[in-house]
Amino acid sequence: MNKKKTIIILDSNKKTSRLLQTLTDLTAALAEGERVTYNDIIHRTQLKVTDVDHYASWSNKCYTRNCIADTEKFELILICWCAGHQTAIHDHGGEECWVKIIDGEFKETIYKQDEADTLNLVKTSFSKTNEITYMKDFMGFHRLENIANKRSMSLHLYAKPIRTCNMFDEESKTFVPVDLCYTTVAESILKEKEKKQYV
Repeated sequence: MNKKKTIIILDSNKKTSRLLQTLTDLTAALAEGERVTYNDIIHRTQLKVTDVDHYASWSNKCYTRNCIADTEKFELILICWCAGHQTAIHDHGGEECWVKIIDGEFKETIYKQDEADTLNLVKTSFSKTNEITYMKDFMGFHRLENIANKRSMSLHLYAKPIRTCNMFDEESKTFVPVDLCYTTVAESILKEKEKKQYV
């Protein structure tokens, strides 16, 4: 009897991509990585609602921005949306932005300004749970809207952190600079800031 041999050739240059299934794994990978690796890292992340529930806060008036991690290299924010909540049209202060949908369905509308500073709609897209969108200022300005008929959550990775951005004022029809703030801040960040005060 002839036995067939199976030969497996291993490529030593190929890295194995490990799935990141906890926020601890995600923040550690981001801390160890560089901006050029963030796209791969966020795409290897698989989180459930229960993984981020601890950081969630809700308001019927507006979506909430809940800071999970804030370093010199990146910022990780959980945004909690009630049905119908949407952002103003805005940029990202020159930084990169990845949005991973944790739960729900979102509509993203992208605009660009022409030479007369008029906003023109460029593209509309839709994303659901576990899908990821990417945005940087050269692509235009965007607006996100929770179109699910329920509470929804999205995880936003910014590289580097965004402290200010330009938001479109519907009344004046112009962009105005806005300082960004958090609705809540993770306890670990607050403790780290307290430590630094006493060093």
